[in-house]
Amino acid sequence: MTLSSNSTLLTATRYANEVGEAFRALVPKSAVLGSYAVATVYVTADAVDKGKKAAVAHGDNPGKTTRVAVAVVDTFVWQALASVIIPGFTINRVCAASLYMLKKSTKWPLPVRKWTTTAIGLSTIPFIITPIDRSVDYLLDSSLRKIYNDEEKHK
Repeated sequence: MTLSSNSTLLTATRYANEVGEAFRALVPKSAVLGSYAVATVYVTADAVDKGKKAAVAHGDNPGKTTRVAVAVVDTFVWQALASVIIPGFTINRVCAASLYMLKKSTKWPLPVRKWTTTAIGLSTIPFIITPIDRSVDYLLDSSLRKIYNDEEKHK
């Protein structure tokens, strides 16, 4: 695989659970759970990658272990929230509300309502990414990253 195809594959795995949630009305529950497994592999791989990069960047400097741990934990928590937990919940609720509203407001047959719900869920993904990413940045900057910064100040 080329670098660009690896990048595309990684991007696709980041959004696997959102796609799984969008298709929840049409696929077995195991497929949705599998999409979460794929997204979790992405989160873990990114955290390990950031840890390796931090290890290289800090060489044999004092505090290297702490800085590597911070890179891994920060990346894992950020990705878990911004790539899996919050978007998965958001798409799940958008799709559930869509299916409910379509049932109440249309006489469409169930398969049409399910496919429409899936389309709504998929079309929602691009609109939720930036607000969720910014919100997770704010959340971590206001909490966990304050701990990291305090540790750095005391060294």
